[in-house]
Amino acid sequence: MSAFQLIKKLCRHKSVAFSLFVIVSVVLASLFASWIAPYDPNKQFFEGLTMEGAPLPPNSTFLLGTDLLGRDLLSRLIYGAQTSLIIGVVANGIAILIGTLVGVTAGFLRGWVGNVLMRMTDLMMAFPALLLAIALAAILEPSLWIVALVIAMVNWVQVARVIYSETIAISSREFIAVERTLGASTRRILFSHLLPHLLPTIMVWATLGISTTVLLEATLSFLGVGVQPPTPSWGNIIFESQTYFTSAVWLVLFPGTLIVLLSLSFNLVGDALRDELDPSLKGRD
Repeated sequence: MSAFQLIKKLCRHKSVAFSLFVIVSVVLASLFASWIAPYDPNKQFFEGLTMEGAPLPPNSTFLLGTDLLGRDLLSRLIYGAQTSLIIGVVANGIAILIGTLVGVTAGFLRGWVGNVLMRMTDLMMAFPALLLAIALAAILEPSLWIVALVIAMVNWVQVARVIYSETIAISSREFIAVERTLGASTRRILFSHLLPHLLPTIMVWATLGISTTVLLEATLSFLGVGVQPPTPSWGNIIFESQTYFTSAVWLVLFPGTLIVLLSLSFNLVGDALRDELDPSLKGRD
């Protein structure tokens, strides 16, 4: 099945088609932020505050209003999409890479190597992901790339566990036994037979994982241990606006809606992708 055919099948469902539209829109907005954003996201406008020094609500000059420093909220949200996607793609990519490497190695070699790797994975899973991420982010100096690395360090364990189970199941099949009997090298078995069968699972987790990563980044930024101001991210926009939750609801409403929309979109696309690539899992939670 080609990529075009797969997308066409996914778009048969209205919810998935809308989710793809949301994802594509956010990606395009982040790629062309410097052309789309009406203002510099860090520019403080004197006319961006009321006479009392409060943020302005949405108006003809600032379409989504301003924040507590008189900066254009729309511009900060557009540039914040860059932060969310960079962390989402980088952190999830590292997590998929580490998880696949650990899972395939443990599932294919088994023995003491597999036991050591899986016990290490179980140990990591014993710690609450959010608390571990907060601890790591607090120890290291928070920055865009450090946050991505921290999120990857707490997210790879789920991938490793799933890939481990899949690797054991595939390694037990007859065609793998036949290849071994014929004297096929480990390299050939891994790259010609095992990894191609794992690819659908990896693709699904690569999609679903971005949703988790976006939420975790927003949570860390909201708690003040994520991406640090003045770099805009949807999480730290909410964090900076805590004192205006009731009087300037747009400062929370717009970034919060974007976080939920993007996370939900990746979840819906990931579920649909799972159903298409592995029909035996259709309808299973």
